[in-house]
Amino acid sequence: MTDSGPVLVVTNLDDPTADVVISELHDRDVPVVRFDSGDFPHALSVAATITSNGVEGTLSTPSRSADLSGIRSLYYRRPSGFTFPHLDQQDARFAITQARYGLGGILASLPGCRYVNHPHRIGDAEFKPSGLAAAAAAGFRLPPTVITSDPDTARDFVKQYSPVIYKPLSAPLYRIDGVSCTVEVAEVGADDIDEAVSGTAHLFQQRVDKAADVRVTVIGDRVFAVRIDSDLLDWRTDYGRLRYSVAQPPPGVTEALPAYLAHFGLVFGAFDFAVDGQGQWWFLECNPSGQWYWLEPETGLPMLAAMADLLEGTNR
Repeated sequence: MTDSGPVLVVTNLDDPTADVVISELHDRDVPVVRFDSGDFPHALSVAATITSNGVEGTLSTPSRSADLSGIRSLYYRRPSGFTFPHLDQQDARFAITQARYGLGGILASLPGCRYVNHPHRIGDAEFKPSGLAAAAAAGFRLPPTVITSDPDTARDFVKQYSPVIYKPLSAPLYRIDGVSCTVEVAEVGADDIDEAVSGTAHLFQQRVDKAADVRVTVIGDRVFAVRIDSDLLDWRTDYGRLRYSVAQPPPGVTEALPAYLAHFGLVFGAFDFAVDGQGQWWFLECNPSGQWYWLEPETGLPMLAAMADLLEGTNR
């Protein structure tokens, strides 16, 4: 990793977390080039060659230019994706594929770059079955879980492990009457299972009788744990009802965190746990691109500084 090159920040236009990170890096006189993959090619261009030293060339926005061989780090957040609205459907599909494997391949191959996180590793870690398997191998405690498209299997699981919740394996946005909505975590009974289950894959999991939730954010070698108290099944449905306090992970969890991240080659992860009445921590998931900054004003934890240190390449 170079000590003087720019930090690339790849995200969408509306990303308050990226905004504060960039502001912190600017205050440290660290050069930053921000762009969205949706800017390509109308407001983002690339010219790269492959040499014995790796990828060389330039990446340019209307206001910045970066030497691809000297990128300090890449902060891959939540880019909007490639789009070619001026092309017909077939040509747009071709152009999107070329952009993904062309520009996307270049960004995934920067020599000496620290990735937070590498886009390919993010993709690997976003598969819930892979994450749950890695969590079990790392030593986390997991609730009984089944992933199935078979109604009888789902119904038998609900009867055996009730109370049971349904979780989407991924969370695409739905539009209902023009309003963006997400599929929420919800409790299900055996009578709720019908033949519609056979239409796709579903994840069912025993509901933890929780006393609280915990969000653990790992940034490099720094661990920030925040207890979230509420009466909600899914605390993300109403932030106004949440109460926050700094938590300390128990030893088993502390040891499993780096093992899980190492499995996927990640340096950042936002882990969610349910804590039961006996104080046991149950792994729910790890988001390799999760939100974290809103917790700093609530707790005073120096998370922004830790992220800037990681991207800058310093330990302050």
